[in-house]
Amino acid sequence: MKKSIIIIVVLAAVVLWGVGQYNRLVTGQEAVSTAWSNVENQYQRRADLIPNLVNTVKGYAVHESETFETVVEARSKATAIKIDADNLTPERLKEFQNAQGAVGSALSRLIAISENYPELKANENFKELQAQLEGTENRIAVERRNFNQTAKTYNTHIRQFPRNLVAGLFGFRARPYFEATEGSESAPEVKF
Repeated sequence: MKKSIIIIVVLAAVVLWGVGQYNRLVTGQEAVSTAWSNVENQYQRRADLIPNLVNTVKGYAVHESETFETVVEARSKATAIKIDADNLTPERLKEFQNAQGAVGSALSRLIAISENYPELKANENFKELQAQLEGTENRIAVERRNFNQTAKTYNTHIRQFPRNLVAGLFGFRARPYFEATEGSESAPEVKF
């Protein structure tokens, strides 16, 4: 009788420990999903600003149509890539990151065009849009950093023993990180 009580108590303790670890992993997984949503939110904000910025610049720089087309095409490709936080693989994240990098590059060329148009630089609408875009780029950087930190915490939790046993049993998997794009160590060169 005493042995069966001890076995029941030990089993109950193991089950309670497993439930606690599972719940902690779920909390971590949700934190990663939330951080990913924040990243997507900031990229969407940038995508929403682009048409206004393009239209403002278009009014002044009519003969720069190739640049406008590049910006619009890059935005279209970037917004077409949808990644769910649960299906976040290194390959999908790299594809997403490359598309967003193309948007950033195209926007840099668009902003550089404004240097050739003093009346555009003086336009209040353009100034406001440019300031919003710069703020959004900063927000994107912050959210990407937050995502990486949250993913690091989660990835550490699912790899630590004995929590890794619970993680493996229930299919929790590591999340990829945002990485610097290739060539980002050198400043971009803008040519007209």
